[in-house]
Amino acid sequence: MDILKRNNVHVDGTGTTTMMFAHGFGCDQNMWRHFAPAFAQRYRTILFDLVGSGDSDLTAYDRAKYSTLQGHADDVLEIVEQFSTGPVIFFGHSVSTMIGMLAAIKSPEQFAANVMIGPSPSFINDGNYVGGFERSDIEELLDTLESNYLGWSSTMAPSVMGAPEQPELAQELTNSFCRTDPDIAKHFARVTFLSDHRADLARVTTPTLIVQSNDDLLAPVSVGEFMRDMIPGSRLAMVENVGHCPHLSAPGPCIDATEDFLKQLAL
Repeated sequence: MDILKRNNVHVDGTGTTTMMFAHGFGCDQNMWRHFAPAFAQRYRTILFDLVGSGDSDLTAYDRAKYSTLQGHADDVLEIVEQFSTGPVIFFGHSVSTMIGMLAAIKSPEQFAANVMIGPSPSFINDGNYVGGFERSDIEELLDTLESNYLGWSSTMAPSVMGAPEQPELAQELTNSFCRTDPDIAKHFARVTFLSDHRADLARVTTPTLIVQSNDDLLAPVSVGEFMRDMIPGSRLAMVENVGHCPHLSAPGPCIDATEDFLKQLAL
């Protein structure tokens, strides 16, 4: 299998340690354009598209394999094996934070650190856990997405992006959602929004930084605090930002939080 083509892999930068960047639902690797270049002078950088997204090979989208996030995590491990040099610092946004976490749990010796931007192990409220949504809210969201994907995209994307002072970013995310194959998006959305990886958090042994917007529709502050408490030794950095994509709308503070984390780990 041609992994380069399958995941539209792009390798840049120099260094004995690799940084790997994974995008969120409905997005592609271009979403890291304000973030990844800050590290390319010191690290080897790998950008890629999840299968079914961006310029990945859509014919490789296997509904059985990708019925759980572990399918994408296994792809990550194959990319690491073929393209990385030295230990890997994995950057995930949104759903890809869980994908990177699962990869690091399965093969911890490959990873030096995980940086999770806007993570959520479960979007659904459950007892004392506040994920942000009731189960009925998620089911309604998915029903709307499945019946009118383009309409859902144009309504949902601006709310997800936030960043009211940068309306061009909301339009960019809308366009990104609309470029995604609707059938694949509907399947991946159900996997994304119904996954529950809370039980996996305690299995993480990789040093972890959680970067959280202080105002995020999809991942409220309570989720970041829960993850900090559940992942052994993890750190939580709060960023002043409205929306779910601070690496796009507030890249400077995200980079600063990352640099501080890497400095403390001597990476």
